[in-house]
Amino acid sequence: MRAPDWLTARPVAHRGLHDRARGIVENMPGAIDAAIAGNFSIEVDIQLTADGEAMVHHDDDLGRLTDGDGALLRMTAAQLRQVPFKDTPERMMSVGELCDLVAGRVALVIELKSHFDGDRKLVRRLLQVLDSYNGPVAAMSFDPDQVLALRQLAPKLTRGITAERSYDDAYWAGLGEAQRDSMVALKHGLKTQPHFVAYRVDDLPAPAPWIARNLFGCALLSWTVRTPEQCARAARHADQMIFEGFVPQT
Repeated sequence: MRAPDWLTARPVAHRGLHDRARGIVENMPGAIDAAIAGNFSIEVDIQLTADGEAMVHHDDDLGRLTDGDGALLRMTAAQLRQVPFKDTPERMMSVGELCDLVAGRVALVIELKSHFDGDRKLVRRLLQVLDSYNGPVAAMSFDPDQVLALRQLAPKLTRGITAERSYDDAYWAGLGEAQRDSMVALKHGLKTQPHFVAYRVDDLPAPAPWIARNLFGCALLSWTVRTPEQCARAARHADQMIFEGFVPQT
């Protein structure tokens, strides 16, 4: 199955159409509302909590945008809803609250954050919520096992792999060599069968996404586009961009 046309029809606002200087913080309701007002698709991140909820937040730990510290995985949804953010009175949403807010008005691209430990609770919770959601929605992850779980548990849901050319920085230190090799070359593709690839814009062009797009028919999104040069690169090598820091004129 090819990715549906709606996936690439509009630029995708990275973590919503946020502008921290104006008090619109990434992955918060205000950023979602701003993207909807601009008729942009929306990319968000979800994290698993200690009680099995899926909360809309990028970082594994509190502290960058919020007061306090600690891993989201060790906190309950109720605790996370009480966490104050530094530049907004808004609070963290669950993925269900996100879906209620968007209500099918624009497309959603939901990235499942993973600890690469084989735990599929986040996938299952997302699918529980999406079972009653009627809007255009896709799910993706850097973790091929999460994408495989999407294929196995919800084969009709549009799924993608998030990827880049190398995994050498400290964030990926826990990965084994075989994991990195599979992720770099998208060797898992025959198992995961993604409908799209979301690839780091500064790493384009690259052999793996070219093959996925031109030989296997995957749609290709590029992240995260912030400059005119990156816009031009995305236009040359991808089907659509995931952007932040500006408002595309389309």
